Amino acid sequence: MTATETRDAAPAAGATPRKPSVRKRLVPYWLLLPGILWLLVFFAAPLVYQASTSVQTGSLEEGFTVTWHVQTYWDALTEYAPQFLRSVLYAATATVLCLLLGYPLAYLIAFRAGRWRNLLMILVIAPFFTSFLIRTLAWKTILADGGPVVGALNSLHILDVTSGLGITEGQRVLATPLAVVCGLTYNFLPFMILPLYSSLERIDGRLHEAARDLYARPSTVFRKVTFPLSMPGVVAGTLLTFIPAAGDYINAELLGSTDQKMIGNVIQSQFLRVLDYPTAAALSFLLMAAILAMVTVYIRKAGTEDLV
Repeated sequence: MTATETRDAAPAAGATPRKPSVRKRLVPYWLLLPGILWLLVFFAAPLVYQASTSVQTGSLEEGFTVTWHVQTYWDALTEYAPQFLRSVLYAATATVLCLLLGYPLAYLIAFRAGRWRNLLMILVIAPFFTSFLIRTLAWKTILADGGPVVGALNSLHILDVTSGLGITEGQRVLATPLAVVCGLTYNFLPFMILPLYSSLERIDGRLHEAARDLYARPSTVFRKVTFPLSMPGVVAGTLLTFIPAAGDYINAELLGSTDQKMIGNVIQSQFLRVLDYPTAAALSFLLMAAILAMVTVYIRKAGTEDLV
């Protein structure tokens, strides 16, 4: 191409560049449309319906009408405050236990597993191939009064200690807080391990080598290098564990008694047994608001950059 042709082909100086067509500018919005419709139909619409139900009065026989009876929220909160606190306590305990159990395993898979890494990851994910209900029922068999677990704990006099602490009753584990927390910990442990592994696996090994070259002890390397860099996984794992555990009702229903009922059990009972839909909807919104407030405070303390 000659200099004259190049000059003719180049845009004139000061010319305004052509804007993309309207169709091209709308492409990102068209791509977002299926997700937006899904959220509107299966999240926003049920949320609005539940909000409307929570301020209704009436009965199943006479029908429910919207009367803006917001007193339902206060009545539900005062009546079921123990179940709210118990849900937070059980979920927080299970989250801490998942972190204490999951972090060493995630660390092992990320840095020490070698050729066994894929097998260990399969073993972590394997429980997801079984129904949540069946896994919980299995714990009911494991912790049965005449089972080997309770027998071993009795022979070691561990149940005497736990009974004194109030987390078991006598010489049994089922229908106690310990059984419910064990079920929550087991069922939600993979939700802790997977984010932790993902975060640890991305850490550059040369950072560990540099720390050791500077004569840092293994404990110092973990405290100054590994754990701070794995905080995104810690934050994600704790959120993925605590949020569903706080609203869970299957573990408390199958492994606990009436004294271990969580707020999820109350909501389930109000919806399906008592048929008090306004109270059930109000409890659902109160639980959502409480979890949202706790998560917001936690993220602010941890730093929002940890979620990246």
